[in-house]
Amino acid sequence: MTESGIKSCWIISEGLAGTEGQCLGVAEALGVEPVVKRIGLKFPWKQLTPMLLAGHDKALTPDSDPIQAPWPDLVIASGRKTIGISLLIKKLSGGRSFTVQLQDPRIDPKHFDFVVLPQHDPTRGPNVMVTQAGLHRVTPEKLAEAKRKFAKRFADIPRPRVAVLIGGSSKAHTMTRENARTLAQQLMHLAELPNTGLLITASRRTGAENTQLLREALQGPGIFFWDGAGENPYFGLLAHADYIIVTEDSVSMASEALSTGKPVYIAALEGGARRLDMFHRLLQEQGYTRPFTGLLEDWTYTPPDDTSRVAQEIRTRYAAHAAATADAGGKKPGKDTKKKKAQETKTGKKPRKTKGN
Repeated sequence: MTESGIKSCWIISEGLAGTEGQCLGVAEALGVEPVVKRIGLKFPWKQLTPMLLAGHDKALTPDSDPIQAPWPDLVIASGRKTIGISLLIKKLSGGRSFTVQLQDPRIDPKHFDFVVLPQHDPTRGPNVMVTQAGLHRVTPEKLAEAKRKFAKRFADIPRPRVAVLIGGSSKAHTMTRENARTLAQQLMHLAELPNTGLLITASRRTGAENTQLLREALQGPGIFFWDGAGENPYFGLLAHADYIIVTEDSVSMASEALSTGKPVYIAALEGGARRLDMFHRLLQEQGYTRPFTGLLEDWTYTPPDDTSRVAQEIRTRYAAHAAATADAGGKKPGKDTKKKKAQETKTGKKPRKTKGN
């Protein structure tokens, strides 16, 4: 049990690494060990969520994790397909399960107990908390451990060190061969500077052809390009970097990079989307990031502390929710319960039971 009284926690996930990672980051900041429930939706819920909110007890695909009692104290969910399942748990638990939805649900936030979304999303309300960047699992403690763990592996890489986090094609962006070629040329220019090292990692979304182009171009004694073997050095790259370059397709990688307090550059790809473009524009206007043009500059900022702030707000709100639920006999208080409570507060006496009460 945590200090806030949370004994059990479920994470409802579509199975996407980015959104699931945000949920895990919040759970870890709360100090709870969550059960991750990965779900899929059948037709028509898959296509119509969140507009279609009814019938989610029949919406799960056979390969989904079971959603059944006993219900957890806390539900953390992220992603469009998780919305109906989160609300189903809230209903079946009689309102006892405290539901937290990360990212903009695109429906009225009053359906949830608490909604957390980044500043570029439009939804607002009394139970909505706005963050500067995305939530994540990076902490000072994890960075310190990664710095120690990978010190020997990166010992021969000169400083300053530039971590390069390469994503790739997504719904909003495409990493073209020209994007990869331009990035490779810019990075080789940095590698040829005196005492400058590169720490590079790519992803599946980078694509085989782009990855091959980058690997062939980016070779040398001062370059580390992770080949996918052994332990993932991602946290080690963040910890050992003096500068960080992130491709613009990933809110998660940009947010994780910002947690280090180091200069973060955003490398352009083809395409874009209104919300993602606004995310990057706001961070640049607020002095967090700069577009990558091939040059390195120094600047400072206070790293966003969104994940720990969200965890503290959940503790506070859950404690109030749990107290109200206990007063209502194990269910979230409805209108009648609230009316009786108000009468009791006003008169100093419990209302007399009458027929129909």
